[in-house]
Amino acid sequence: MFSKHISSVHIISLTLTLNMAEENLSTITELVLVGFSNHPQAEIPLFFLFSGVYLVNLFGNTAIIILVLIDSCLQTPMYFFLCHLAFLNIFYTTAVVPKLLFNLLASKKVISYELCIAQTYISLLMGAAECIILSIMALDRYVAICYPLRYLLIMNWSVCVQLAVGAWTISFFASVVPLYFTMLPLCSPYIVDHIFCEAPVLLHMFCADTSLQETMMVIGASGTLLLPFLLITLSYLRILVAVMRMHSAEGRKKAFSVCSSHLTVVTIYYGTGMFMYMRPKSLYSAEGDKLTSLFYAVINPALNPLIYSLRNKEVNGALKRVLERLSVSQREMILS
Repeated sequence: MFSKHISSVHIISLTLTLNMAEENLSTITELVLVGFSNHPQAEIPLFFLFSGVYLVNLFGNTAIIILVLIDSCLQTPMYFFLCHLAFLNIFYTTAVVPKLLFNLLASKKVISYELCIAQTYISLLMGAAECIILSIMALDRYVAICYPLRYLLIMNWSVCVQLAVGAWTISFFASVVPLYFTMLPLCSPYIVDHIFCEAPVLLHMFCADTSLQETMMVIGASGTLLLPFLLITLSYLRILVAVMRMHSAEGRKKAFSVCSSHLTVVTIYYGTGMFMYMRPKSLYSAEGDKLTSLFYAVINPALNPLIYSLRNKEVNGALKRVLERLSVSQREMILS
């Protein structure tokens, strides 16, 4: 009898919670997105700065994808995964930057509830996918340097496709799914003191205790941040040992040159990502977190194509070949 009473109390409690959540979701249409409104004098300069960074991101990452598609010399496992990285950089920033730019010029700084939740899911998915893809790229470099004669056999196209599909699938189930099933109703005032909506910020807006959500975020970050980082570290330790054993100074220089771009991207991305997602809620700082998120969600995606192309002879060579082809075709059109 007592157990039946307890069960009925739980059912009533759960029903009330669900009703409150449904009512909450149905009444929230938009939230205030603070962004940089605390510094109104900086909004116009920031608009032009972020517009330029966003255009560099779009142009650079799109150029990498096009170069890989049309130049056979770049159709290797390394550049296959670089295309995935370029795609997620474009998708991530497109979910964030246009609304950020609009609010920099708007007098009413708001974001719809649906777009806010979409930004949260997308930032989690793209962040997790980038970590895993960066670890796969480190593994690819390890196989290329330590097993050069068996490289194409080990990293064949079937394996590459399976790794890519696995990266996106794991990212989805490790980031989006847990948040979907633990999402809580938001409490008023509906103010997002950030530049876009992401999980660590929403934790401060939930109406109930967020211990479970914080724990799941740390667990998810451990799986999508720490484990890939461990794989990257182990891969580069093995690469370092292999490079040190090389007798040719030119060979060592080439190996380090191939890995330097990837290491730079990993260092920038993981430094900011771990700070944002692997710390307790008590260490939250609105202004500091805006700068951190700005770096890995807006600036870093624009830096990636520059880092991978400026010192990369293969990419520069492919770009020259494409430009030469365009020049020749234009001359033929003029002559005809």
